[in-house]
Amino acid sequence: MWAVFLTAILLAFFLWKRMNQADEESVTLSRFQGLMDAGQVLELHVEGTRGRGVFRSAGGAPQAFRVNLTEGYIDASLDEWARKLPQDALSVKEPPGMVPMILLQMAPFLLLLVLMVYFFNRQMRAVGSRDSFMPFVGNSTQYARKEKPEVTFDDVAGVEEAKEEVQEIVEFLKNPEKFQRIGGRIPRGVLLVGAPGTGKTLLAKAIAGEADVPFFSLCGSDFVELFVGVGAARVRDLFRKARQNQPAIIFLDEIDAVGRKRGTGLGGGHDEREQTLNAILSEMDGFSRDEGIIVIAATNRPDVLDPALLRPGRFDREIVVDMPDVRGREEILKVHARKVRMAEDVSLLKIARGSPGFTGADLEALVNEAAIQAAVKGREVVAQEDLEEARDKVRFGRQKKRSRVMSDEDRRMTAYHEAGHALVAKLHEHVEPLHKVTIIPRGISLGMTMVLPEQDKYGMRMKECLGVITMNMAGRVSEEMFCGDVSSGAENDIKAATALARKMVTQWGMSEELGPVRYSDEEQHVFLGNEITKAKQHSEQMAEKIDQEMRAILMECYRDARRACEQHVRELETIAEALLELETLSGEDVDRIFEGATVAELAEERRAEEEPRQAAAEGKAVAEPGGEAAAGGYPRPAGSPA
Repeated sequence: MWAVFLTAILLAFFLWKRMNQADEESVTLSRFQGLMDAGQVLELHVEGTRGRGVFRSAGGAPQAFRVNLTEGYIDASLDEWARKLPQDALSVKEPPGMVPMILLQMAPFLLLLVLMVYFFNRQMRAVGSRDSFMPFVGNSTQYARKEKPEVTFDDVAGVEEAKEEVQEIVEFLKNPEKFQRIGGRIPRGVLLVGAPGTGKTLLAKAIAGEADVPFFSLCGSDFVELFVGVGAARVRDLFRKARQNQPAIIFLDEIDAVGRKRGTGLGGGHDEREQTLNAILSEMDGFSRDEGIIVIAATNRPDVLDPALLRPGRFDREIVVDMPDVRGREEILKVHARKVRMAEDVSLLKIARGSPGFTGADLEALVNEAAIQAAVKGREVVAQEDLEEARDKVRFGRQKKRSRVMSDEDRRMTAYHEAGHALVAKLHEHVEPLHKVTIIPRGISLGMTMVLPEQDKYGMRMKECLGVITMNMAGRVSEEMFCGDVSSGAENDIKAATALARKMVTQWGMSEELGPVRYSDEEQHVFLGNEITKAKQHSEQMAEKIDQEMRAILMECYRDARRACEQHVRELETIAEALLELETLSGEDVDRIFEGATVAELAEERRAEEEPRQAAAEGKAVAEPGGEAAAGGYPRPAGSPA
């Protein structure tokens, strides 16, 4: 506070000095003599060889001035000045000594230096006192947030196996004597491993909520601060607070921020993170057998953790919080649907089946997005179509129908590109079922062909890999056949196909020529705890063979895609024309095209489907002023049958 105040005073002094200098006019010695001869000088004060005063300007107004004089000129002109100026308007002083002048000029800078030294010494003295250093070390109320979570296992869905594994931890925290009588020891640390959004933090809070014990949470990045040693000090303070409130749970989120392997990465050696990790290891070793403290950590990168963290006595139990299956997704949707008003005909099972690969966080975002869309459309409840649109938005991105204007040529090329994808998705038996194809931009894409798996899959067969590559190539093939040119729109298709072909050859052993051999490891970032240099996994000749095998796979799939397009020209052209007319086609629309339906028939069917919705929306708008609601307690959503 004092530093800010003194700095403000110094700034005000410098500004005042500059403003005074700006008001003065600098005159030459000859002009000064002319002003003196003309009797225009009204006031003169000389100090050393510097003169300041006031003269009458041409308009008659007084004007301040400054002038540099010489000692000889001053001696010769003193009598003249005394005759022409009143006694109180003239003063001549000897210049101050050199040392006072230097000190006066340096005073502001010396004052700043003294202030800096003072505050630096004060801070260094504070470091020696633990209580004074606490603003930087942190305490349980500021950094280690102590809370009593109200979350229970009923609020956690989709991870039944993980909940079963942590039940004994809850039992130990509730009734530790039961284990101590037998001589058993509960694991001191539990490591929750899973992809982002799978519910690791929620599960940790549920453990504390079920056991009704204090919950201290801290993120791995909170241990790294400006001052050296702060991380280790915060670790000690965190465990001290937990011991004072035992039984308790300490939750360390994103522990890989400080718990990665030591002695690796650029520079190697010791750094602040290693000191923090050593403090964590030391504190966990210090637990006695009867202490009711359990440390729970969460990470999505268990491969980079230091082995000392994972040995028995520390994080000796690893629980995988996996991606939810279809039953788990349905249960998660039910949990989040409690807070949202749903229509009676909503099928959460259908949404769960159509959202493989969604995490708990994705499903929460899906329900929230559906509620937002229903509110924007003026509905009182969330309808099935709101959930389906929200699923597409979360998975594929937001539509940009109005914000991005495309030329007719771009729309035509995009339509044929997506028609090629849709054709192969429909024909190839090893490609997932076609869900929707559109030329409305989503995200950074000008169009999109969406496929949805019928069930959860935990691996890819070789035929499925080839089917995906063939579908990726079909967009470029369609451009060549019907537009006479190719565009950069196939960039992501080629990139994805090349990456998949490389994995088939180098990691999954799907090349007949090279056999079931792994030729490369996944590239890891050096800062994640891996060595900077690695031995090469194969020779230059083998690298050339790998490239040849990759190209052979890609070109074979390219030829398969071309054969499919050449054999179904009518269907492909109809799909493209329908996209230009309707912009979006469902998988059922593409099925109708293969059955022989024309674009006009599809357009008529689309209008027939939309008319009841528009009529219902208009009827709702008319009925709203009277407050009439549909039967069943909730107002009927727009588009639902009467």
